[in-house]
Amino acid sequence: MARDSASDTDSSSLYKPWYKQFWPWFLISILLSSVAFGTMYAIFSFMYYDGVIEEDYYEHGKEINMVLAKQTRARELGLAGDLRVDALTSDIVLDLEGERRPDVLELKLIFPTENDRDQTFTLEHVREGRYIAQGPDNLQYRWYLQLQPVADDPEWRLVGEARFPTENTITLHPGGRQKNAGERSES
Repeated sequence: MARDSASDTDSSSLYKPWYKQFWPWFLISILLSSVAFGTMYAIFSFMYYDGVIEEDYYEHGKEINMVLAKQTRARELGLAGDLRVDALTSDIVLDLEGERRPDVLELKLIFPTENDRDQTFTLEHVREGRYIAQGPDNLQYRWYLQLQPVADDPEWRLVGEARFPTENTITLHPGGRQKNAGERSES
């Protein structure tokens, strides 16, 4: 009999209970960490909700052909603009080239990621092709620019991109694909 009890103690020392093993705790830690990270990401996604930049994205998508038509019309009229923003006085000065020069233009500064930072300025015609408006103080970061006449349905649109502050002139062009000098027209 003594021999049976000795073999029982030897076999029990070979097999540890599950909670003293490494692998079950390793697998449980993977599961618990995935639940913890998933919960953390869910909390962050609710706390820092970005929202939709264009709330009417479907309507905006349907209007893309009208936008392209405005840019094509600007190209037909030979329109282009040179824009400067004075860092000291915050004056916006635009020199417009081309056939059409309305009395009032609308300049939209569109921030790429936050639509609540977008700004609109009305530029007044002061002399042959020159427009002026008072801009914002301390304009910084990268912006998309859109210039068009003030109207319910503007005939044309110029676009550009700038990083402020800058002392350089910003070129506004009709947008779309610009042809290189060596490209052939497909007709």
